[in-house]
Amino acid sequence: MKQSPQPAERNALKLVIAGGFGVGKTTLIGSISDIAPLKTEERLTTQSAATDSLQGIEVKTTTTVAFDFGRVGWDVPDPLELYLFGAPGQPRFWDFWHTLTEGAFGAVVLADTRRLASSFPAADFFEQLGMPFVIAINRFTGAAPRTLAEIRDAFDVDTDVPLMFCDARNADSVASVLLTLVQHAVASAPANSARLDA
Repeated sequence: MKQSPQPAERNALKLVIAGGFGVGKTTLIGSISDIAPLKTEERLTTQSAATDSLQGIEVKTTTTVAFDFGRVGWDVPDPLELYLFGAPGQPRFWDFWHTLTEGAFGAVVLADTRRLASSFPAADFFEQLGMPFVIAINRFTGAAPRTLAEIRDAFDVDTDVPLMFCDARNADSVASVLLTLVQHAVASAPANSARLDA
């Protein structure tokens, strides 16, 4: 009796999505996840106003208080499963980033041109950690236009760190960011390449 072919085993990679408060991390994960994403959002209250500034994002009503999780599977060119962990952006949760990044293959630093400085700590964190990362600028309606050169200068990162615009609401745009991250992580660390080939 002829046996049906077994599905190819997927490599699994953990990726972290970080950045400032309200830059679109939850939206990014939700737009591409193959599963209903796990969200740990709570409503913002007047009690948090002193610690969570809404300047520039006054319409925001919820915030991530632990992490977001999503999963996306790719079959081309090789089977690959990406586990996406969204880090909370508020400074009071930054200590949790160390735990969240354990075993991660790379990271996306998501930023908003209206408040670029809110994502500087994330880029600094991954630089100090020695973890490959890319910077993705989420295009918000009405945001001040900035060139990639201006943004690179503002972040003060090496020229080998990929920098790109994206739309966190659009799955194809997010896929481009994630693919760029995986390629950058493989190119920057031979050990990461070996993990993909295992």
